[in-house]
Amino acid sequence: MSVRIHQLSKQIGIENKELIELLRSRGFEVKSSSSTIDNISAESLVEEFAKKNAVEEHKEVETAPAPEVEEAPKKAGLPEGAIIKSTEEINKERAMKEDAKMGSRVSPASPPKMPPPVKRASSPSPISVPPKAKPADIKTSDGSGSEDNLSESAEKIIHAKPPIVVRDFALQLELKPFKLISELMELGIFASMNQTIEESVALELAKRHGFKLEIHHRGEAAIEQPKKVEKPKEDENDPKLMEPRAPVCCILGHVDHGKTTLLDTLRKTNSVAAEAGGITQHIGAYQVRFNDNDITFIDTPGHAAFSKMRSRGTNVTDIAILVIAADDGFKPQTDEALKLAKAANNSIIVAINKIDAKGANVDKVKQEMQEKGIAPEDWGGETVTVEVSALNGTNIDDLLEMILLQAEILELKANPKANASGTVIEAQIEQGRGAVASVIVEKGTLKRGDALVSGESYCRVKSMVDAQGAVINSAGPSTAVKILGWSEVPRSGDRFFKEKNEKAAKRIADESKTERKISDSKQVLQDKAGSAGSSVEDLFAAIENQKKKNLRLIVKSDVHGSLEALVSGIEEIKSDKVDLEIIGQGVGNISKSDVTLASAGAATIVGFNVKLDNGVQSLAKHEDVSLIQNAIIYELLDQIEDAMVDLLEAEVVEKKSGAAEVRQVFGISKGRAVAGSMVTEGTIYRSGKARLMRKGKLIFEGAIETLRRFKDDVKEVRAGYECGINIKGCNEYEEGDVLECYQIEKKKPSLR
Repeated sequence: MSVRIHQLSKQIGIENKELIELLRSRGFEVKSSSSTIDNISAESLVEEFAKKNAVEEHKEVETAPAPEVEEAPKKAGLPEGAIIKSTEEINKERAMKEDAKMGSRVSPASPPKMPPPVKRASSPSPISVPPKAKPADIKTSDGSGSEDNLSESAEKIIHAKPPIVVRDFALQLELKPFKLISELMELGIFASMNQTIEESVALELAKRHGFKLEIHHRGEAAIEQPKKVEKPKEDENDPKLMEPRAPVCCILGHVDHGKTTLLDTLRKTNSVAAEAGGITQHIGAYQVRFNDNDITFIDTPGHAAFSKMRSRGTNVTDIAILVIAADDGFKPQTDEALKLAKAANNSIIVAINKIDAKGANVDKVKQEMQEKGIAPEDWGGETVTVEVSALNGTNIDDLLEMILLQAEILELKANPKANASGTVIEAQIEQGRGAVASVIVEKGTLKRGDALVSGESYCRVKSMVDAQGAVINSAGPSTAVKILGWSEVPRSGDRFFKEKNEKAAKRIADESKTERKISDSKQVLQDKAGSAGSSVEDLFAAIENQKKKNLRLIVKSDVHGSLEALVSGIEEIKSDKVDLEIIGQGVGNISKSDVTLASAGAATIVGFNVKLDNGVQSLAKHEDVSLIQNAIIYELLDQIEDAMVDLLEAEVVEKKSGAAEVRQVFGISKGRAVAGSMVTEGTIYRSGKARLMRKGKLIFEGAIETLRRFKDDVKEVRAGYECGINIKGCNEYEEGDVLECYQIEKKKPSLR
């Protein structure tokens, strides 16, 4: 909103020309009385001139001589031009004073005029002044607002709990997510709206926007915050809105230390038999009830290929249960699991399992715990340790009690009325259900019909199923559920958020997809720019790479988490002789379209724990496409390495088998000769080769054509026996010559 110069000049009572000159001197670009200035500057000028007039007229009234009497019968002694006011006029002036005190405003068309002064006026005449502009409406010289206003806005307090997600944090700062992403890019940080940022970065951004950020870590006691009168909308992270929630626990440990058996005992089921090879290869989330309290468990795979899945599990949990077999102690995956738990700031409980197994040594495990910096409580440390037998159910109740005690110490809380959000634990395509995702609700209450978004996927919750397979209508904090209705399979480990409707969720998912495509395009351009400036050495390296063999793969898996682990395992296969390239990956059975793509790209299809659609086998045979399938991931990785080896030529190795000394030369038909020999060492094989050596010099070399004992052809002759030997194409034998015999073996080539 703006005010024209001619209107403002009337309001403050000066000429247009004078006002224009004044504004120009103060830096305003005004040309004529039709020019405009902003409303705030106009009000400031009105207030300024009103105060100036008040001060001048106040001085004028004070210096004016006072009348001797209010109503003099004579005018003798009064200065010329003095006016004597009547009682009625005085009362009117008093009324005007009262109106001025109540904040009456002068009309723009009629600026205030002072009555002529009288002698001994008791007080200056009142001046009608426009009401003072509010601090929020007044800008400082740099346009940033008044100091009072800045100090008030700096007192705004917001709360956050790690991980701090860009999208959530933008809403707290009252910004659009893309605006915050832009600011992060200015700081050299590239993050999408569903990714997290460091606490230090969040504090800096909050300060930049006039907020005070208070970060609450897991396990910290809730801090009651002062009431925010100026903010009518409730902060969903306000500690006053928090309610106790169930602890989320993950079970970590080395392969075959009994993690899944322990979980089976806890939830009174048996899932080991369902896993190929007895190894857990999916993340499962389950909830058990003990002493009227719920506990949520996440079972994570123990094989090395599932490092990312284990890392994802610890990032959404409060308590890590580290399972160590009493008869085996610490192993590589045990150390890795311990690092993950510490990095995620989890509270750690050690379950020493298999205490009744042969060779169990609990004290040895506790000694190793002390060496690793997690000394048990009974050894003077702080780590809760429970000795259990998952197979027989020994001390399982003690373990559950310790979990609840630890949860009580951590004071775990969440706001069940907040906007629902959480983390995708696992995602897959199920026949008859489409894309489904197992999730952990971290805050809010998820209900059937809610609209959700997770990365590039969105959904309207068609149905929710709990760990026991029962259909439920709502799920509060710390609850594990399977959600049906996704547009596509979401990525395991991504966070999900509730949106106001499905349309909004779809829009955000599409924006994420567009953002990713733009990022991919930029990366391609950067790669091209980098290759354009390649050196001669880079060119020769590229030519050398062209000579290398290349195994192209299309990877399919039953669930997203296993797909991620499989791709990670494939990428870790290193070779100097064969390159690996994944040209496609996805979740679900191997389809005809996969075979068509593999045929076009000269690729091999790798399937983990998946089946073949109808007609795929015959089509693959017709298109000469190889299929590699297995339900155990490390065996599948071995099969991929074997396929790489098959691309290489076998290495030829010479192996000495024996030697013979020529004792007599026998002539046979057509000028051919046979060396009557004595085998002096090893064995002479009919399928081998031989070198004819004379006084240390090579005379002839070739394959053994004839090997006889007396008149019989034989396959081999051992040391100490006589035989007749003929090398194909050789007729130059002499007594005393030595025949060095060897075999050619093809050795499996090495990838490195």
